[in-house]
Amino acid sequence: MQPESLFSATALARKSVVIVGGTGGLGRSATRACVAAGARVVAVGRDPEKGEALQRELGAAVQIVTGDATDAATVDRAVSLAVAEFGRLDGLYHVAGGSGRAHGDGPLDALTDAGWAYTLQLNLTSAFYSNRAAVRQFLAQGSGGTVVNCGSVLGFSPSPRYFTTHAYAATKAAIIGLTQASASHYASHGIRFNVLAPALVATPMSQRAQTNPEILKFIRTKQPLDGGRIGEPEDLDGAVVWLLSEASRFVTGQVIAVDGGWTVSEGQF
Repeated sequence: MQPESLFSATALARKSVVIVGGTGGLGRSATRACVAAGARVVAVGRDPEKGEALQRELGAAVQIVTGDATDAATVDRAVSLAVAEFGRLDGLYHVAGGSGRAHGDGPLDALTDAGWAYTLQLNLTSAFYSNRAAVRQFLAQGSGGTVVNCGSVLGFSPSPRYFTTHAYAATKAAIIGLTQASASHYASHGIRFNVLAPALVATPMSQRAQTNPEILKFIRTKQPLDGGRIGEPEDLDGAVVWLLSEASRFVTGQVIAVDGGWTVSEGQF
């Protein structure tokens, strides 16, 4: 489904948005959707070729920052670029992160110190850096703003058989805590914080699950909407645009599961 069919082409008109992790997977789809909704976007990603391809596709509405989200300077550069190019910052979507399985993440008894440290830096510390940079800019502008953090259903709805990366789950649960504490503290400044929590989505990070027949069988009943399928990045786009737009102006501190029914389904084996 194309983003133009999901929401108004003016839903984010004149909004300046930074998308951390905006050149690949969920973030690339969100960047396209936000531009389709009228936003001007600074997309942050590690792969310069992906960034260049996205800029060629979307043109002047997108600026690219190449860098690692686990480096605080990267998102600081992105926020500064948004202000320099577009005059202000209105919204942040933090989607950067990933699995630490290859680095030692796993069930608690097998989880290594290195896997724990790597996964927390990748998912939680990166979100801290981007959220801090955004809120500092919102306060400096005196304008309010909105932050959307990408969590996961695994942060509150675990799967003990197939998805046992416990450091990853811990980071996604912590993102909810950071988001809700921030939402409470900054509400009087007109700054909103919310979490999107997807279930299994077809991205480069989920290749292991996508190619496992047993997991695919599980997903058919665990994510029963639309035939029991793995999600697509575009399935999140409508929620991203809504949370970044004025249509959700009275919504803060919420966790919105975009999960095909994961959190309300048993997932029979």
